[in-house]
Amino acid sequence: MFDTVLVANRGEIAVRVIATLRRMGIRSVAVYSDADAEARHVAEADVALRVGPAEATRSYLSIPDVVAAAVDSGAQAVHPGYGFLAENAEFARACEDAGIVFLGPPPAAIEAMGDKIRAKDTVSAAGVPVVPGANDVSDVDSAAEAAERVGYPVLLKPSAGGGGKGMRVVSVPDELPSAVESARREARGAFGDDRLLIERYVAAPRHIEIQVLADAHGHCVYLGERECSLQRRHQKIIEEAPSPLLDERTRASMGRAAVEAARSVGYVGAGTVEFIVSSRRPDEFFFLEMNTRLQVEHPVTELVTGLDLVEWQVRVAAGEPLAVAQDDVRLDGHAVEARVYAEDPARDFVPTGGTVLALAEPRNEHVRVDSGLRVGTVVASHYDPMLAKVVAHGPDRASALHRLDRALAHTAVLGVPTNVPFLRELVRHPEVRAGTLDTALVERELSALTADDGVPGDVLVAAALDRLLGLWPTDAVVDPWEVPSGWRLGGSAGVAFLLRAEQTEALVHVEGPPDAARVTVGDGEPVDASAARDGDGALVVRQTGLYRRYHRAAEPDGTLWLARDGRVVAVRERPNLLASHAESVDSGPVTSPMPGTVLVVKAEPGQRVAAGAPLLVVEAMKMEHTVTAPVDGVVRELTVRAGQQVGLDEPLALVTPEEGTS
Repeated sequence: MFDTVLVANRGEIAVRVIATLRRMGIRSVAVYSDADAEARHVAEADVALRVGPAEATRSYLSIPDVVAAAVDSGAQAVHPGYGFLAENAEFARACEDAGIVFLGPPPAAIEAMGDKIRAKDTVSAAGVPVVPGANDVSDVDSAAEAAERVGYPVLLKPSAGGGGKGMRVVSVPDELPSAVESARREARGAFGDDRLLIERYVAAPRHIEIQVLADAHGHCVYLGERECSLQRRHQKIIEEAPSPLLDERTRASMGRAAVEAARSVGYVGAGTVEFIVSSRRPDEFFFLEMNTRLQVEHPVTELVTGLDLVEWQVRVAAGEPLAVAQDDVRLDGHAVEARVYAEDPARDFVPTGGTVLALAEPRNEHVRVDSGLRVGTVVASHYDPMLAKVVAHGPDRASALHRLDRALAHTAVLGVPTNVPFLRELVRHPEVRAGTLDTALVERELSALTADDGVPGDVLVAAALDRLLGLWPTDAVVDPWEVPSGWRLGGSAGVAFLLRAEQTEALVHVEGPPDAARVTVGDGEPVDASAARDGDGALVVRQTGLYRRYHRAAEPDGTLWLARDGRVVAVRERPNLLASHAESVDSGPVTSPMPGTVLVVKAEPGQRVAAGAPLLVVEAMKMEHTVTAPVDGVVRELTVRAGQQVGLDEPLALVTPEEGTS
């Protein structure tokens, strides 16, 4: 067995791997970039080494630097996690050349499954069913010929890479030329390889994958399946085990096919064989691809099988034979995982960012949280926006979904906007509850899942009372002139706050002390309320007979973050009570939709532009967003340049209408 293992990754997966290494008595080594010097995975490892600056290409993706760190630390093995170098055959070989064991499959297996065209040919020869289609589509003519043979609709996919980049659904022949052109361009930009393959598009598709585990002694087992059909932009959001679609016969058939796919490339370690299944024909499945690494969603398999997949990755790599045979595998109950992302679903899932001011995570024997967060963590634009995973287990699917919903209600990242409210809506959606889901459900129901009824009035009441707590003297002073700044004279004695939360703005008037206040929001009726802070620093509010507890955190600029039932709201006070509620329509300020880097500046000061014209391109966390002109007019200001880092809602430009056009 190994004495020291280096974890060549960051965030929640590094923390998760380190936990198993600690339990096994193995010394763990973390690596970090300059952006992660204070990260949780660095603090939890036995030792940590810097591998470079914030840019992933110069740190976590730098094979020479990561291998050098492994050698310098005395590590006998490297666990790659997922993402970054996890499926990089060159990295696996570099580890071997340095005398270090790569905790993954042989490089040849990584290469065989990393190319979708080669992978399809390999598993097809082993008898695994593949989607009818054609490989190595090089131009529009060959694509058109293949599409006619396969039958529309068809799916264009890059041969290299993943994550949904370059994928195009083509329904009719007229759409094919432009789809081929754009798919090749995107594939070339993302993977350096513009080869495409074309497949029959499976209607109402379900994404189901089989977990396999193989040792170096010829043993290979499958550990049930995971349903991964709830996706956005071809990336998974919620996964569960087992799938509500499959019966025992189909499960066994898919499992055997997955084992054959793994055997066809001499696979060793933990891997996942992904299949696409039609909701209309669940007994008909086709090979999609194989992920030659640990998956993000591996915890649901661990919870229903009782196996620690990271432990078995380590044991297999150390030469141990599997201690579990296929007949020993039993699935106990049901598990569901939700991925917590720093993103805004209502704005097309654009990444967010910020500093974690406070953190709330569920504490329940039926819930597991894999997280890379701690208070003080800076969520920047350098890496993938996934922050944590919340996983619930239950005796059946209904109980697991209910426990997940309650766990998400107790999850809050104050200081960083996340997708937690969206996840709660998704797990409570009727089709999800019924198990009648498919990969298009999120896109189809996105408007309903992100519908916003505004900030609840209780949040504004709580925010006003929290501010009053900060202003009110500790001794019982009742003279309003002795209350510090914040007291405003008006029609009646009291404190008035002009509060803004998301798109809601209201004048909140508070009379009396915090423990016996009368609060009026806007033109609403006054309510009796009281507030105090408990021993954990949370805000406790009693209002009209209801008791509510809010996690709270305040920023130096006065922004107050309040969290309840999985929703986090940032409340700011407008200093000028006489300011108009209406914003000027004479100009169009342009702000950044996400924290990131300005890739391209497409306009210049003085240029005339039409509404919707592209001004800049901002990139963050593997995602590009084109910022457009809000009105017809002239670019009066352009305050950024290519390569510059920008924050969420940071001013980028100002477009004003020309005289006579407003």
